Amino acid sequence: MKKTCCLYCRVSSENDRQNTSRQVEDLKRFCQANDFTIKGIYEEHISGAKKNEQRKVLMECLNFCVENHISVLAIHELPRLGRSTLQVLKSLEMLHEAKVSVYILNLGLYTLQEDGKVNPIASIICTVLAEMGSIERSQIVYRLQSGRALYKANGGKFGNEGYRKPREKKAEEYRDVISYLRKGYSIRITAKLTNRGLSTVQRIKAEFSKEIGL
Repeated sequence: MKKTCCLYCRVSSENDRQNTSRQVEDLKRFCQANDFTIKGIYEEHISGAKKNEQRKVLMECLNFCVENHISVLAIHELPRLGRSTLQVLKSLEMLHEAKVSVYILNLGLYTLQEDGKVNPIASIICTVLAEMGSIERSQIVYRLQSGRALYKANGGKFGNEGYRKPREKKAEEYRDVISYLRKGYSIRITAKLTNRGLSTVQRIKAEFSKEIGL
């Protein structure tokens, strides 16, 4: 009797550079090479940081595998299941309780052994990789937040922030910049003296050129 298999493929967003086609084709070849009958192909465009309950396609896939006693759920790599260690482990636990093995293509690894018991090596690897994914994402978020904070501290503006203020308020906020520029200080020196970014000083110089006398 042929083993049955479902494919789950995910990318974070839907655009020209991100699609699931490569994952699908690679997993199809795996099933064909192992004589598996494909019972379902699930493709999702959503962040892996979302909770399982927020990922409709993933939950449909997991429930289908459990309810239909699917032999294997094939994924391209572990992060396709998620970027949260807890959420990944919850998915694996749900599948393992129903004796559904997960095959991770880039590792060439099944999470269950032939006797239906959890593969101890796979268990360790999955836990470590999931945790590394969580740490990596946390670092990315931290770097983005730090970069935004530093940019704003140096006078940077996001979107239309710099244009929402009335001209009078802006002139008051940057009166020190305008004052130094009016006295003939260069943009670079003015930026140092006022502890502001070069781009901010350049923008104020261009916007208040008449007041500065340029």
